[in-house]
Amino acid sequence: MIREVSLVELILVRHGQTLWNREKRAQGVSDIALSKRGMAQADSLARSLQDERIDAIVSSPLKRALQTAEAINRFHHLPIEPEDDLMELNMGDFEGIVFRDMMENHGDFLKRWAEDPGSVVMPGGESLAELQERAWGAVERIILKPGTTLLAAHNFTIMTILCKIKGMDLSHIRQVHVDVASKTFVEFKNGRGSIILLNDIDHLAGCENVID
Repeated sequence: MIREVSLVELILVRHGQTLWNREKRAQGVSDIALSKRGMAQADSLARSLQDERIDAIVSSPLKRALQTAEAINRFHHLPIEPEDDLMELNMGDFEGIVFRDMMENHGDFLKRWAEDPGSVVMPGGESLAELQERAWGAVERIILKPGTTLLAAHNFTIMTILCKIKGMDLSHIRQVHVDVASKTFVEFKNGRGSIILLNDIDHLAGCENVID
């Protein structure tokens, strides 16, 4: 699908699946690579974007995001610009912990996280507000350039960006959802963002048959 491109457009893509995603481990800033299924998802995502006009690619430096960006870039041949501010939420002491173990050992914290995620700071890590501040700072720098930029990033990173665009308080972040290897299109006019396509995963049909 080739679309008419507005003055400034972002394509937000979440990385493909990792083994930690499958195991329901908190990844945060841990540098985990894509699994076999994740690589297949990144390839399918790349093919769905091969006819899009993309003028620049910016990626979180974490492997799973970079591998996704590299798959997409096979069709575009652009320099991939690393951007630390697009890294995932720093989960601090919870990095690498399986969710069921967090439920057993940190139930009170998870209850607060469920009730008001916008007010919680990860022990030894950061809050959603801190993540949003750095991620939105990256967006503000990127949209100074005209054209279409693809951002390869992470779940909470993209969710906080979308909350900012929608004017939504972070306490309601769960109203926004982005699947692995999804794509979201945002166009900016006069500095204001509008979501054109949200969490598209039509391209992933068949990837569930790939075994890690």
